[in-house]
Amino acid sequence: MNRESFKEYIQKGFFILDGATGTELQKRGMPGGICPEQWVIDNPWAIIDLQKKYVESGSNVVYTCTFGGNRVKLEGFGLGDKVIELNKKLARLSREAVGESALVAGDLAPTGDFIEPFGDLSFEEVVDIYKEQVAGLLEGGVDFFVIETMMDIQEARAALIAVRESCDLPVCVSMTFDENGKTLTGTDPVTALITLQSLGADAVGCNCSTGPKDMLKIISQMKPYAKVPLMAKPNAGLPKLVNGRTVFDMGTEEFGMFVAPLVSAGANMIGGCCGTSPEYIEQIRKNIEGLAPVSPKVKAISALTSSRKTVLINSENKFLVIGERINPETEKNLQDELREGETYEVQRLAAEQVQKGADILNINVKLPGTDEAKLMKTVVEFVGSRFNTPLCIDTVSPEALEAALRIYPGRALVNSISAEKEKIEKLLPVVTKYGAMFILRPLDNKGVPEETCRRSAIIESVYNEAKKYGYEKDDIIVDSPVEEESSNQEPAEEMLKLLKQCKATFGCASVIGKGKSGRWNCRLTFEM
Repeated sequence: MNRESFKEYIQKGFFILDGATGTELQKRGMPGGICPEQWVIDNPWAIIDLQKKYVESGSNVVYTCTFGGNRVKLEGFGLGDKVIELNKKLARLSREAVGESALVAGDLAPTGDFIEPFGDLSFEEVVDIYKEQVAGLLEGGVDFFVIETMMDIQEARAALIAVRESCDLPVCVSMTFDENGKTLTGTDPVTALITLQSLGADAVGCNCSTGPKDMLKIISQMKPYAKVPLMAKPNAGLPKLVNGRTVFDMGTEEFGMFVAPLVSAGANMIGGCCGTSPEYIEQIRKNIEGLAPVSPKVKAISALTSSRKTVLINSENKFLVIGERINPETEKNLQDELREGETYEVQRLAAEQVQKGADILNINVKLPGTDEAKLMKTVVEFVGSRFNTPLCIDTVSPEALEAALRIYPGRALVNSISAEKEKIEKLLPVVTKYGAMFILRPLDNKGVPEETCRRSAIIESVYNEAKKYGYEKDDIIVDSPVEEESSNQEPAEEMLKLLKQCKATFGCASVIGKGKSGRWNCRLTFEM
């Protein structure tokens, strides 16, 4: 299944996913404390029997039994060198179970460790861990991928990038949220959705942690901002400990009563998680009959995110401030610190700007004689993990831009893309890869034209190039440059003309600013 056929299928109908695997394997004799993946390979009849029953009950997708199939989890059982072999075999067992009667989704799940700075694993280590598992699942012939039960948006991003850099199969990402509607590391449903769909997820949703009632709230929050299909895989109610065993408090019929509300809220893919069984899937099939899917209606979304916050750029949020003081050219104290690899001044400048009302923090670390890409990664990782404010990445270096966008745990803004040939050819593909928004500067190889009509022509040309990469006007913010104050009022008049044209004719947000020595201390931005 390719990404286009996945999209076409979901527009016409539903994906009915499978239910729980672990608890059902326990019913078939799997003991506790062992490696489920190895046990299934040693007892293939168990997964074949279970997945056949899921398909008979109505599932048209089953997940491979590879929830713990990554190197970190397998090393705990002395199987760290068997990643590709185990994943390949398990994928083929699922294919044997369902044949061509259902799709097989390669299942990726948390490693159990945290990414720096909260844990010991580097971001690239985690990407490589998932790439190894993806390689085995691809050899096993999966139809698409599901990244599930993610509690940390950065780990979800690492898994998504691993799939995207390994193949072009569809990939769905499912987060898990607590009773307060947040992941373990503090990401809310809308922020997770915008971050992941911008990065290239073909579907986003939630699984585990809650029953269908609470999951209904999460899907309802996501739907107004969803460009992609939504998935819901709730538990069979809430877990309880009875006689030393974990049981779930929701029966099959009550579970089935939530199918229609989930569909109305916008779920296009529905299944069951902990505590569910083929009987629960049968209830989904019965209750989904005659219902029509609610397709995504949002074509583009003008929004930036950090790991824990979304900033919408729309008519209801007309005025936002970009703080631009994290810049060694205008902040001399920052220069020595960056050369020494310290971040005290970065933290001070970021905190001060946020306290004074900055909605977005611009990051510029260009400094002669330094490795800009390395510095950018360090500063973006530092600020991104400590402040909820979304970031704007300010660089003309493709290497520094890649380093920043790869590590940033949200949807960033890039400053800037112009009609200059090098920026179009080298920067725009990087911006696209990570789904960032960008500031469009009306500048070509000859400089910034004085006349509004010529600036508008440049804007149209850059936008036409961006459209080839899937960009919409909501993904772009036009810069309206103005010269320093002087007795000549014409530059200011041209700037105002361009602002009006962006809103009334071109139809996108715009940004202006005021600074000294040709540099912005802050930008006063956006009007839709």
